[in-house]
Amino acid sequence: MAKPAVYGADYSVYVRIVRLVLAEKGIDYALVPVDVFATDGIPAWYFEHHPFGRIPAFEHDGFRLFETSAIARYVDEGFDGPALQPKDPRGRATMNQIIGMLDAYAYRSMVWEVAVERLESAAPDEKLIANGLRQAETVLGVLTSLKAPGPWLLGDQLTLADLHAAPIIAYFLKVTEGQKLLAEFADIQAWWDRIAKRPSLAAG
Repeated sequence: MAKPAVYGADYSVYVRIVRLVLAEKGIDYALVPVDVFATDGIPAWYFEHHPFGRIPAFEHDGFRLFETSAIARYVDEGFDGPALQPKDPRGRATMNQIIGMLDAYAYRSMVWEVAVERLESAAPDEKLIANGLRQAETVLGVLTSLKAPGPWLLGDQLTLADLHAAPIIAYFLKVTEGQKLLAEFADIQAWWDRIAKRPSLAAG
């Protein structure tokens, strides 16, 4: 059986989410480089893997997927290794709610409006950064309210919610504003300190 292939770039938050899931499951895979920001544009062949030209895409024994959450669930359910989704319906629903919240409200504000704007803009838009920080504060507050007692977001079990949140938070923490804001949310700061030490995250 051929090992899975992940198409994308190592700088991508969403590619990293998929790679974390594969690492936590103990699955060997190939990373096929695709740079969607290349000066020559997105390679024509890649649209066969992702019709919208986004990353990541995934392939396993001729089965192709795009969309990070679909890939993550397939990897968890289709391969041996520790389960990364709660068995009970409410736990799974909370996991999916956290993932949906992160996609809808955290990724753009934390990654693009704060971190990327601060790090990569020659003249950062301070209003955009301030707006991003306000949204990030709401996200961290909600994440605190949803977090169950225990080491991980849903309690004792590491789940896809943790692996979805970690790369977004990691990017947010590249800038001082992100570090200062996270420090105001003790439960999430402690969660981050814990997950940042996992070999899967430390490896990139």
